[in-house]
Amino acid sequence: MILSGTVIADADTVIEDGAVVVDDSRIAAVGRRAALRDRYPDREEQSYDILLPGLVGGHLHSVQSLGRGIADDSELLEWLFEYVLPMEASLSPEEMEIAAKLGYLEMIESGTTTCIDHLSVNHAERAFEAAGEIGIRGVLGKVLMDRRSPAGLLEETEEALAESERLIEEYHGAFDDRIRYAVTPRFAVSCSEECLRGARELADEYDGVRIHTHASENRSEVETVEEDTGMRNIHWLDEVGLTGDDVVLAHCVWTSESERELLAETGTHVTYCPSSNMKLASGIAPITDYLERGINVAIGNDGPPCNNTLDPFTEMRQGSLLQKVDGLDPVAAPAETLFEMATINGAKATGFDRLGALREGWRADIVGLDTDLTRATPLHDPLSHLVFGAHGDDVAFTMVDGNVLLEDGEVTVVDADAIRKRARAIDLSLEEHRDDAADARP
Repeated sequence: MILSGTVIADADTVIEDGAVVVDDSRIAAVGRRAALRDRYPDREEQSYDILLPGLVGGHLHSVQSLGRGIADDSELLEWLFEYVLPMEASLSPEEMEIAAKLGYLEMIESGTTTCIDHLSVNHAERAFEAAGEIGIRGVLGKVLMDRRSPAGLLEETEEALAESERLIEEYHGAFDDRIRYAVTPRFAVSCSEECLRGARELADEYDGVRIHTHASENRSEVETVEEDTGMRNIHWLDEVGLTGDDVVLAHCVWTSESERELLAETGTHVTYCPSSNMKLASGIAPITDYLERGINVAIGNDGPPCNNTLDPFTEMRQGSLLQKVDGLDPVAAPAETLFEMATINGAKATGFDRLGALREGWRADIVGLDTDLTRATPLHDPLSHLVFGAHGDDVAFTMVDGNVLLEDGEVTVVDADAIRKRARAIDLSLEEHRDDAADARP
């Protein structure tokens, strides 16, 4: 297959009237359309206005998709313990599967081809199966919670780690290696020292398994961890082994100078979630500072209840504007930087190689956008348009591993209408779980 259009191969490479040639799951060539048509005269060609690498969601909660809009205008710990945790505890296996499918559908419909997905305590295997069926690439993990957690989510430490290991054995490298595993403690507030150290030990037993957790999202969280441990959050995570180049920490809004030095020294990845941080009034992550220190920063939407969209283009726009206004610096976080966060930086955080750019021999994860829109007229700078003007619903084509998941704006791999219909029919009966969650709140 030949895909043609304006090719944004990476943040530094834009090819007008370009093309990408796909062989099976890999990119065979990238260049000028005319030259590639001459080299591959018999290939089927499809044209889109802009072609770009599939975007990488560096921190997502697919299984919270059924909770979109249930917890608006709430502070983080109230949002989590009084709304989101009760919702997660209430979901049956089938509902968890529908929630995950709904999240993955939104991702492929809006240009996210790879995600680092923080699931829930229960029924995680249903999300793994959903990801495999839909064809998205992802690093997924069952959540670990062994203290300060409501009934229905609280687990014994050994049982939680044993279940994680069972899932690693079954799903790490599954679906032609599109799906990999991350050991996933929820955060230090709801995980004991034994659990956190156990997460590190488990990840070390398996090649390529990563660690994914939340850190320093909110001042109350930081204060709670310091009261528990006598240490700042990042220092505590380092103490129990949860820093390093196989660790992805979501948020990192409230960090000290010494914590930032530690993140840089250990090669720990940070995921920036600007819309979620704004909506929950958590604060503004010091992303410009992180990048200057050489810390790899990805970008993510977080979950639908705290966003309320999984649109990656919205996240790039918000992410740039927030850094500019925070530093009163109009040149901070330019389009190129945000595009790198959403592509090559996100790919580094996932651990997948040859991902995050359109290059010969790299994975064929490709997105095609339409720009026949008033909002895209005139289009002086394609990269600027992607970051500041594009929307997820501009996506017309999504390919993962050479497989077409979205064509002409329509999902090709599952019955999307049936999934949406089932999701609308699910009644989230949360009241019986809220008292338990409130009791567990720190």
